[in-house]
Amino acid sequence: MNAYIFPGQGAQFVGMGLDLYEKYQVAQELFENANEILGFSITDIMFQGTPEDLKETKVTQPAIYLHSVIMSKVMGDQFRPDMVAGHSLGEFSALVANGTMNFDDGLTLVSKRALAMQKACEMNPSTMAAVLGLEDHIVEEICEETKGVVVAANYNCPGQLVISGDIAAIDLACEKLKEAGARRALVLPVGGAFHSPLMEPAREELAAAIENTTFGTPKCPIYQNVTTTAVTDPEEIKKNLIAQLTAPVKWTQSVKNMIIDGADTFIEVGPGKVLQGLVGKIDRDVKTMAVLLS
Repeated sequence: MNAYIFPGQGAQFVGMGLDLYEKYQVAQELFENANEILGFSITDIMFQGTPEDLKETKVTQPAIYLHSVIMSKVMGDQFRPDMVAGHSLGEFSALVANGTMNFDDGLTLVSKRALAMQKACEMNPSTMAAVLGLEDHIVEEICEETKGVVVAANYNCPGQLVISGDIAAIDLACEKLKEAGARRALVLPVGGAFHSPLMEPAREELAAAIENTTFGTPKCPIYQNVTTTAVTDPEEIKKNLIAQLTAPVKWTQSVKNMIIDGADTFIEVGPGKVLQGLVGKIDRDVKTMAVLLS
């Protein structure tokens, strides 16, 4: 069974999507449509902007969404998922690819999400840190006993967990984690504490937009970050998508459940190979690959 997986923020690179734009008419039309919806030329930034331009949250999130979704559209009949999942932002790409949302609505929500998250970051100076080489329960315990807001945010693969919270709490937690034996506890160059309670203002803003968007029945299940299990009910998908902003991304658990349910090949749709690497660390016996376009 084929599981199609969609990357999140951090997978961007200058020049992303240009090959699709130049080679496929459908890609060109969708990119031009995206420029209209967003009200600025995101293609200029994606194709020839600077890494700094591309790092802006209002650009990064729509750019990754566009690369992933347009790639799935270009695949045409080759795109035959038995199940899908997306890492954080990638969940929106997955929901368009499996037919739950249309292209325009997905892009509009991603843009609103990016702007709401940016606003929440400005309200509460905060950050995230990658923790390597410790078991999840040890990281969780240290987060719980650290003063301030600090929580487990991304369960990426065994031995790799990202924490999220206010700056002082993250710094203190990193010290404790190193003392507990972490191979690394490294503060990340991000704008804020994604997937933590500090994203509550963004969650409220996004909730209203999601509730007003039409969600249809998907053509295959999505394994959502919040529940980690197969979901096909549109109302449940909406609820989980709203909860995702303040809840952790349970990627390890989602991939394990997809494998239990029959996935033996994971195909990454979008920029980069980050998710293929994570899946390989979660289970060495499954096949991972990038999209091969004819």
